Amino acid sequence: MSVRRGEVIIVNYPYTDQTGGKVRPALVVQADVWNERLDNTILASITSSRNQRRGDATQYFIDISTTNGQLTGLRFDSIVQCKNLLTYDQSRIQHIIGRLPAAAMAGIDACLKAALDIQ
Repeated sequence: MSVRRGEVIIVNYPYTDQTGGKVRPALVVQADVWNERLDNTILASITSSRNQRRGDATQYFIDISTTNGQLTGLRFDSIVQCKNLLTYDQSRIQHIIGRLPAAAMAGIDACLKAALDIQ
């Protein structure tokens, strides 16, 4: 399955200790030119956990009551964790549930810069 930057997808996101994984949403952050040329894509994890600290410069909050939030296909207010990135085989993506529009992706770009210490 070929994906595009900004799409919210469902994947079996692996645990960092490699003991398994959890089916969860993720955001495609890799540029479309690479999504078309490579079998893998780069994802940022998405969590609805209320235990996550909001306000971190590496996190992007999605409020599902907003127009942008409704476009994501998410069922709960969520946080995109731009400091938690994963390279994932596109053929293993389960399905696309929505997308973040370009204006929201500008916020994601700022979070990615903070996570990667890019000026």
